[in-house]
Amino acid sequence: MRFIALFVSFVSFFSVYVSAAAVDARTIGDLGSIINSLGIGLVTKINTFISLDSFTTNVVSANFDVKNPLPLELAIDRVVSKAGVNGTVYAQFDETFAKAVVVPLLGSVNSGTFGNVLLTKGIDASLDLVPLGWLDLISTDVYVRAGTINGKLGIPITITGLKQSKVTTTYKIDV
Repeated sequence: MRFIALFVSFVSFFSVYVSAAAVDARTIGDLGSIINSLGIGLVTKINTFISLDSFTTNVVSANFDVKNPLPLELAIDRVVSKAGVNGTVYAQFDETFAKAVVVPLLGSVNSGTFGNVLLTKGIDASLDLVPLGWLDLISTDVYVRAGTINGKLGIPITITGLKQSKVTTTYKIDV
């Protein structure tokens, strides 16, 4: 009897899960605005790595810590972000992760370091931000799959226009 109940539960869950996969993110509403209104900051820390090459290319590497306030696993496939101070963009990137960043339910994880973060105002102006110890996420779009299992499957959702103020930021200069 327990086996039958377990089997029926599994089949029901699977049916709902597969049906939900066809949901278009636009039917859910503007998730970015909702998250912004609730003040749920998803990024808890930004780490920036400045190399000797950064002084000629105006490109740095970075990683970030992200938290998941939901009771289901998330897999982040891509992030497009502009960061800066007082509405002025100093850095931007568009990173598609080779392997999704899997954020456990109600947990947090580091994205892993990636390159090609462009310093839009140049290295000289960007170095002035180091003593602040924080950056604003001026505009961030996240391509995520919700309800994944070990980073597989999930419901694809695009969250656009995320904003977050004064995210703790560290800088490491490797020269």
